[in-house]
Amino acid sequence: MDTLLVIDMQNVWLNGDTRRHDKAGIIARINFAANQIRQKGGKVVFVRHCDAEAVPGSEGWQIDADLVVAEGDTFIEKTACDSFADTLLKPVLTQQGTRNLYICGLATEFCVDTTLRAALSHGFDVIALADAHTTGDRPHLTAEQIIAHHNWVWTHMAVPQGRRIQVQAVEQVFA
Repeated sequence: MDTLLVIDMQNVWLNGDTRRHDKAGIIARINFAANQIRQKGGKVVFVRHCDAEAVPGSEGWQIDADLVVAEGDTFIEKTACDSFADTLLKPVLTQQGTRNLYICGLATEFCVDTTLRAALSHGFDVIALADAHTTGDRPHLTAEQIIAHHNWVWTHMAVPQGRRIQVQAVEQVFA
């Protein structure tokens, strides 16, 4: 089974002071990918970070209203960059029979990158949606540079034996 993992697309980080690269485009591509996954019988899992800025139940903690959430979608709460660390993510994915994990969301260099690497170590094949993850400008790099850098690293990194990673744009994956 295929599962789309949507990481930290929450109000506090999408609608706060930090501009997110191509926010509207990222949301549109995530919605498209989620629709494609659901139509093929796959699952969509939304991961929400919980901390002092994203207090569970608060408006900031909520998933951005422009993201389509459907009946049957799953929500996982986390407190670290790794969506697998001390969460129910792996048992949920295992119970669903997930083999291929499509990864997207926020922020590229933190939770998306950490979760992608952990997913490979936990035995999942990963498809990084190259144009469906985002971040903000940092003092040393622009958001566009960070995204391009991580797409390049993921394309060229060594993965655990028997695992595979693909880095492709949403349109390529769901053509």
